Amino acid sequence: MLSSGCADPRINLDEFLAIQRAPAAAAEVPATAPPGPGVFDQALADYRIGPADVLDVSLTGLEDPTTSNVYRCRVNASGNIDLPLVGVIRVRDLDESQAEEAIKKAYVPNVVRQLTANVTLIEYDRTSVLVTGAVGEPGMVSLRHSDRDVLHAVLAAEGVTSTASGKVTLHRVRTPGSDATFDLNDPTQLESALAEEPLQDGDIVMVAAAQPNTVFVGGLVNRPSPQLYPPGVEMNVLQVLASAGGLREDVYPLEGTLIRRMPDGKDVRVKLNFPRIKRGDDENITLAAGDILWVPETVGTKVLDFFNRNLFIRGGATITYNATGVEYLNSNSLSQSLQGQSLEDQFDPFSFLNQASAINQLGAAQRAR
Repeated sequence: MLSSGCADPRINLDEFLAIQRAPAAAAEVPATAPPGPGVFDQALADYRIGPADVLDVSLTGLEDPTTSNVYRCRVNASGNIDLPLVGVIRVRDLDESQAEEAIKKAYVPNVVRQLTANVTLIEYDRTSVLVTGAVGEPGMVSLRHSDRDVLHAVLAAEGVTSTASGKVTLHRVRTPGSDATFDLNDPTQLESALAEEPLQDGDIVMVAAAQPNTVFVGGLVNRPSPQLYPPGVEMNVLQVLASAGGLREDVYPLEGTLIRRMPDGKDVRVKLNFPRIKRGDDENITLAAGDILWVPETVGTKVLDFFNRNLFIRGGATITYNATGVEYLNSNSLSQSLQGQSLEDQFDPFSFLNQASAINQLGAAQRAR
């Protein structure tokens, strides 16, 4: 509770939402131009032939229209193969159908008038990289020539698990200090990752796990404690209050304080009005991992706490009483003694007891779902 005469250090919800939206608006304009869309298309295209791959090339029509000749060729370091009568043909970075067209073009019409060429990849040159972290099967994976990027490395390790954050760090063993981190959930960063130089033997791809979503709830709730949720699960203010057993019904608090650590390392304190949130007048905001939702004491809660501690003691003996404060204030015998004015009217003219009771009823309904 804030002492009288002191300014409330908390900001209101509208001010907080304006702060939250400002960084998001700035992030809409990337600092550097993203790679072109062709980078993504190229990475997901059919496999492209590379050096050290082994091909079976079947040529029909070279000797006569019905005879097929099969030649086994290894692609050299320059990306070429050598075939009879025509010699060197470049096949590097072509898929199988494109390689067939390149071979047919080399023979027709200078060597033969008609030719059918079929190319089959029978052995791939492999690059071995290590994939660690939140993937299905961490360990060494083998990547083909045109698959040497972080996306194919993660897929070769059986993809990410449900605990993955989406962030991947590439560590190149041959160039220390050149580590690069990408968020594969962001299309722009994914394209940047695909535009990187091809992975080499021994490179390491580290898939980061998401931090557990922990919200700390304390103060005048029935079960104050940290609340742990799986990564990706989002909880709003009313849901978190419901998970904490609701607000304490003996004192009926109506306001709370959200404490959030901002990217600059500073804490911001936000005043929350529970009845306004319940009615939809204020946004039922989603809490972030690490948030603290504190339900503080106020003048109203202290008055009710005083009633609960002192009003039910008679002659030095404590009388067991299980009713709520609202029920006690509205008891018929007490109401009749006040000439038509109930104790609720006298001590609760703004009806904050009934407002808070409604919030707890909403919490109970959410828990029952």
